[in-house]
Amino acid sequence: MSQLPENDLLFTLYDVARLMRVRADQRANLTGMTRAQWVVLVWLERRPGITQQELASLVEVEPITIARLVDRLEARQCVERRLDPNDRRVRRLHLLPDAKPLLKEIHAYRRALERMVTAGLPKQDVACVLNALNAMKTNLLDEKRDYADSSDPS
Repeated sequence: MSQLPENDLLFTLYDVARLMRVRADQRANLTGMTRAQWVVLVWLERRPGITQQELASLVEVEPITIARLVDRLEARQCVERRLDPNDRRVRRLHLLPDAKPLLKEIHAYRRALERMVTAGLPKQDVACVLNALNAMKTNLLDEKRDYADSSDPS
């Protein structure tokens, strides 16, 4: 017998994440940007100087996708590629001053979205959900490592 979608943990997690992505897409479009561009800006704020390859890995997209996103952000003068001082083949990504107002707007929207998502929930319930989700994430990461270890033929 199948569960109702609202009683199915995986379905509900997916649906909540999808709805948040849809809302963020709509909001990013109002700024003439995409949610993907917003994600790139936030990661560059958190990790200035990372490479496109590292960013692609973090965002879980192909490097060509990151290259195109960075091209668009460069055209908006929000991001620049700088040569790595130790390896001339590598370009490091850095935010430019024009990114600051966009990041301010992104952070304000993230706070508003979090307030909307958690409206009516006691703080302790939100903390419990966050702890549970972090534990689930750890379980998935550990399982991935366990799977990789078990598939090693040596």
